[in-house]
This record gives sequence, C-alpha cells and structure tokens, in this order.
Amino acid sequence: MQQIRMFLPLLKSSFKDLLPIILVIAFFQTFILQQVPDNLLSISIGLVIVAVGLAVFIQGLEIGIFPIGENLAQEFAAKGSVVWLLLFSFLIGFSTTIAEPALIAIADKAALISDGRIDSTMLRLTVALSVGFAIALGVFRILTGHPIHFYIITGYVIVVFLTFFVPQEIVGLAYDSGGVTTSTVTVPLVAALGVGLARSIRGRNPVIDGFGLIAFASLTPMIFVQLYGLFVYSFGEQEHIASTLAFVGDKTEVLLSVTDRAVALLLELLSVVTDVLPILVVIFFFQYAIIKKAVPYLSRVSWGIVFVILGLYAFIVGLEMGLFPIGEAMAEQLTSQDNHFFIYLFGFMIGFSTTMAEPALLAIAMKVEDISAGLIKQMVLRITVALGVAVGIALGAYRIVEGDPIHYYIIAGYAIVIVLTYFAPRYIIPIAYDSGGVTTSTVTVPLVAALGLGLATHIEGRSPLIDGFGLIAFASLFPMITVMAYGVITELTIKPKESK
Repeated sequence: MQQIRMFLPLLKSSFKDLLPIILVIAFFQTFILQQVPDNLLSISIGLVIVAVGLAVFIQGLEIGIFPIGENLAQEFAAKGSVVWLLLFSFLIGFSTTIAEPALIAIADKAALISDGRIDSTMLRLTVALSVGFAIALGVFRILTGHPIHFYIITGYVIVVFLTFFVPQEIVGLAYDSGGVTTSTVTVPLVAALGVGLARSIRGRNPVIDGFGLIAFASLTPMIFVQLYGLFVYSFGEQEHIASTLAFVGDKTEVLLSVTDRAVALLLELLSVVTDVLPILVVIFFFQYAIIKKAVPYLSRVSWGIVFVILGLYAFIVGLEMGLFPIGEAMAEQLTSQDNHFFIYLFGFMIGFSTTMAEPALLAIAMKVEDISAGLIKQMVLRITVALGVAVGIALGAYRIVEGDPIHYYIIAGYAIVIVLTYFAPRYIIPIAYDSGGVTTSTVTVPLVAALGLGLATHIEGRSPLIDGFGLIAFASLFPMITVMAYGVITELTIKPKESK
C-alpha cells in the first residue's frame, strides 16, 4: 500500500510533464502542418506508456539507485581507499557509457554518413574511455576540494584550441559526443556517488562539491573525440561500409516484420537489462569484494533496481510507439516548408517540452532540491534548464539553415559561461555545469538528432556530416548559461530584500 501511495503522485506528475510535448505536437499538426498524424491511436497509447514508465522509473531511483550510490560513496570514504574509489569511478563511467543507446545511435549514424572513415566501435570506445576518465577526475576533485571551475574552464580552453586543428567533419560530432554520454541510468548513480562522497568528507559541501561529475562526463568526450578524429582523418583509411550498413538495416527490418510482437518486446526488455547489467556488476563487485559488506536493505534496493529496469523499458517502448515516429515525420515535414521561422519555433518548443519530461533532469532536480534544503526548487530548475535547451536548439537550427561554422557559436557560448562563472554564486556553478549534461538523454537526443540531420539533408548546400551534427551540443551548452544567469538574478533579488 505504501508503494502505491508513493506511485500515484509520481504517475500524476508524469502525465503533467508529458502534456507540453503533446500540446506542441498537436499545435504544429493542427495549425502549421494541417495534417492528422498516422497511427493516432498507437501514438496515444505510446504516450500513456511513457508516462507510466517514467513514474515507475522515478520510484525505482528513490528506493534503489540513490541509496546504493550514496552508500557506496560513504563506505569508500570511510575506508579511505582512494585507489579503489578512483577505479570504481572509472569503471562506472566506462560501463555505463559503452552500452548507452543514444551513443550507439550517434556512432552508427556517424559511421554511415562518413562512409566508414569513422568507425562506430572505436568511436564508442573513445567516448567510454573519456567518460571513465572524467568520473575518476571528478571524484579526485571532490577528494581534494579543488574548485570545479578551474577544471571546467581548462577543459573548455583545450576544446576550443583543438577545434582549430581538427577536420571540420569531426567538430560537430565531437561536440555532440559530450551530450550523449550521460544516460538516464548513469546520471542518478553518478549524482548519488558525488553527493554521497561530499557528505562523507569533512569540510565538503554537498551542494558545492557533490555536483559536477556529470559536467566532467560531458566535457572530456569532446576532447577525446577531437583527438580521435584528428588521428583518423590524418592516418585512417576510408572503408566504404555504407552499403553494408544499409544491407544490415534492411535485414533487420525484414526480421522485425516477421517476428512476433511479443518476442520483439522481450528483446527490447533484454536490451534494457543489458544496458543496466554492467552497472550492476560493477556496483555489486565493489560492494561485496572490496567493501566486503552486504548491501543495506537489499530487498528494497533490489525492488528499486527492478523498477528502474521496468520503468526504463516501458519508457523506451512508449517513445518508439508514440514520440519518435511523429517527431521524425514532423522534422521532415518542417524542412520542406518555405518558412524557416516554423523550424526555429518547433526547435524552441520541442526543446522545452522534451526537456521538461527528461528523466535524467528530473532525477538531478530532485537531488538538488533535497541537498539544498529547498533553496533551489526542482520545478524552477527544470524550467530554467528547459529554456536553455529551447534557445540552444532554435539557435542551432538557425546555424544549420544559414550554414555558419559551428565553432564560432560554441566558442562564444563558452566565453559567456566563463564570464558567468565569475559572477554566479558558488552553490549554483556545479549544478549549472551538470545541467548541460542531463538535458540530452533518452527523450531529447533522438528528436534533436533527427531534426539536425533532417535539416542538413534537405537544405541545399549542407552536409549531414559537417552540418547535421551539433544540435545536441547547443542543447548542452545553453542550459549552463540560463542556470548560472538564474543564480545571478536570484542573488541580486534576494540580497536587497535581506538588507531591508
């Protein structure tokens, strides 16, 4: 009964979060495109499944993932095992990234568009290694108490420096790689690890020191992928595998057309379990082999993990039934319109609405409100981040339409982030940096990637490889600006009131 009482408010909240997406799609279909979507019933059922899956997923986070992540961090801090803690951090980053569905989709698309010059597996390994390194480096920062902005600004300088030397074919892909690494499962676990570690070390503030790991995981892939691209385009050979990939894709479609739907759904569930399994192996290995203690409240935590898997599974199935087909179709329809304003408006509105329904952002916002004792409200943070994503996608779409080089926009954005870093209150800086990494996950990436590649494919003179990638980078960059701006405005408005 207690679980049901917990679940019903979550379910209500999930439907409320999905409502903006439904309204955006309905508005564009009715008034702009003036078309009735195909398979309207299937789309509606899919959206209901998304809402239920999101609610189950959140309940699983609260009773399973958050507690075990914080417990592990506290145990490592108590043992003083710095080497094992850093190794655990690296393996968590690597194992959660290598099987990340959004990264797999982007890597396969990059391999196809580049005619095999970019190898899908090597790209995924490069990104996974970079995330493992990032999480370990972020944990080291918490242990030493170094201010996060020194690390982040140094990283930005390296990214910008490399941009002027790497081939233009790799720049947008490298920027996007930083946005697809922080998955729906990774974010809550990494956040719990950082906050738990900061709580366990004397002199650390969970708000200032506990957040920031996700920011590291978004930054280092941009550096590693640019280096990978520099090597590939300097020494690699083109393999022309596009026809092979197309053949495999055709075979997959035929297979799915003759396979019973129940079997297809089971395979989908097994895929989700496969994505989560490496994380669980790392967690339980370190818990029992290194910490040498049983997991507290194992039964409750186990149910939480089951809920996370089932909720994520339902969420993905619902997206495939409801959101992805209509989103891809609308992206194609909008690119055929003569009025580019509708493209920018759709980018803004879909960016805002999908971000509000993003599970990873919701998980971080819940944790921020809890750690800040209500100083930062989760709904205010989510709206602020969603506005940043909306502006970023609209501006990124404008960049593709106009054909401008991406690095001018990104460098200008980084410059604004660096300036705001010196004016924003300290407690908001790590949260702002993390906000850039949690916006591009399960919901946002497929729709944003489809929009970017659709624009680059259908606009004359644009290259899908050079111009099609980059929207995800815009969706990751601008939330950092809006969240820090929110912190500055909050400080300016609160202090005068307190002085009265």
